[in-house]
Amino acid sequence: MARLSTEDRRKFRVRNAVKASGRLRLSVHRSLQHIYAQIIDDSKGETLAAVSSKSLKLSGNKTEVARKVGVAIAEAAKAKGIVQVVFDRGAFKYHGRVKALADGAREGGLEF
Repeated sequence: MARLSTEDRRKFRVRNAVKASGRLRLSVHRSLQHIYAQIIDDSKGETLAAVSSKSLKLSGNKTEVARKVGVAIAEAAKAKGIVQVVFDRGAFKYHGRVKALADGAREGGLEF
């Protein structure tokens, strides 16, 4: 059996704790240029809403763009009647762009 990388172990540890809550999951992925956010229903295995900096074609520095993506995912969630989610940061630290996205989602009305 192959050993998992440190990043994979961190991701699985965070994800298992998040899935145990039973709420919808706000999953975040951060690449070098873009940031992506999805609201996922793990019980059905489907994505309910998704927003990315790539799809919105936003300008500004990466932290400002991440906050705008957070506000956009909150608006998309509210349009579908979703208010409460649990934040899944994946293997990323809750810092910088990931924190900015979370703050933007809270500004937009999501509770987590």
